[in-house]
Amino acid sequence: MSSISRRRFLLSASGAAVAGALAPAVRAQTSVKIGTAVLGDYALAGPFIVAVEKGFFRMENLNVEFVPFQGGPNLVKAVIAGEVLLGAAGSTDILVFREAGMPLKMVATHTEGNHFTFNVAPDVGNVAELKGKSIGVTSVGATTWVFARMVAKAQGWDPDRDVKIVGLGGLNAQLAALSRKEIHAFVWGDGGAVTQLAGKSKVLMRLDKVTPRWISQVQYVSEDGIKKQGDDIRKAMKGIFSAIKFMTEHTSDAAEIVAKKIGWSPEAVLAAHKISGGLMSHDGTVSMEALRSMQDTLLEYAVIKKRLPVEEHVAREFAPVKLGG
Repeated sequence: MSSISRRRFLLSASGAAVAGALAPAVRAQTSVKIGTAVLGDYALAGPFIVAVEKGFFRMENLNVEFVPFQGGPNLVKAVIAGEVLLGAAGSTDILVFREAGMPLKMVATHTEGNHFTFNVAPDVGNVAELKGKSIGVTSVGATTWVFARMVAKAQGWDPDRDVKIVGLGGLNAQLAALSRKEIHAFVWGDGGAVTQLAGKSKVLMRLDKVTPRWISQVQYVSEDGIKKQGDDIRKAMKGIFSAIKFMTEHTSDAAEIVAKKIGWSPEAVLAAHKISGGLMSHDGTVSMEALRSMQDTLLEYAVIKKRLPVEEHVAREFAPVKLGG
């Protein structure tokens, strides 16, 4: 073999060796599923959508499939079964499902405060006008039901006599009842911005006006997932909070991304951002005082029956999430 041929051979061999060394890093990318309790909530689903579309999960060497569910109970089942690594849902789920014996742990605050909205018929000017009328909620005993009762109490009303609180299910059912004047208000998330933009209802207030210290939405995982996939959980969370940072700094660009997936107009997404964008957590830190306040409220309204130690609900080792740069 000539010296030139030998050099070519060695260069080729060294290039193959480098490619071979890099190949395992590509193949090592982990595939996981993450999910939200619903799709039609900007603060809840938006960060998941943006993290996928902008490649924030890929930057953490994760191949992520985002799966929106039809409600919290279905998401919980998937997380416990190991089908979904990390889920995000309304915060009361962690208190309710752990009381029921579900092996879940909260790993981060997703949305702070209370981003739920109190929505009224277009001709209603204030809460006082609702005395003696009906308020729609998803179901009796749900978080929306608790909030409706808290609105009534804040007015000095008896929530069992001075208003009628009606369990109706999803948003379409609420709007249909509102149009028929069977109800005059309903409790919903930041999706109230969409129906307001369509002229079907209007957002009277965000419900942090009537709730004590609160956490609106949380991220949780299974206890088994913590044992087996702790690093993957951290990577997924880093991707989500990188997306929240992007949504804060590039809101219009993020709105275009979210609108395509969620089925809202970009204008509706921006309206939802005005409601809840400022409440999205930037590092997942959990306020134990807020969690205790929520537990007190759920006990008062008999949504849960037992006072479990609040610390048992949270895996504290995952937050705050630190982002590079």
